[in-house]
Formats: sequence, structure tokens, C-alpha cells
Amino acid sequence: MSRNPPPITTEQTLQLLDVGELAAQLSVSTRFIRRLVTERRIPYCKVGKFVRFDAAEVAAWVADKRIDALR
Repeated sequence: MSRNPPPITTEQTLQLLDVGELAAQLSVSTRFIRRLVTERRIPYCKVGKFVRFDAAEVAAWVADKRIDALR
């Protein structure tokens, strides 16, 4: 008898992006995204053998990398 986990509600749903989607969103190449993953410079998760990115975590990561202009 296997136990099924409870279904994910809309409040718990994550928006996961693949390498191509994230590259398009950030206007960079897929090669650059893969390099960030290899160097562990961007937050990601593994779903089986696939690399996926939580859109909210990536947005926070981008905001953290922001450099304000000098006044």
C-alpha cells in the first residue's frame, strides 16, 4: 500500500522554469545559465535529472545582485 501525498494547492504551487525559459527571461544564453548552475552561483533545484529554477527565488537572487548607482 503506497501513501499518496496531499495535493498541492494554488497557494503552494511553485513556478518552476527550465534553463531555456530562465535564459529567455533574463535575456542571456542557455550556456550562461548552465555555467551559473555548474558554479553554484544561482539557486536551483533538481527534479530527477532535470534542473529547474523557482521563479520567486531567482527574482530574489536578481534583486540581491542589484548595484545601485552612485550619487
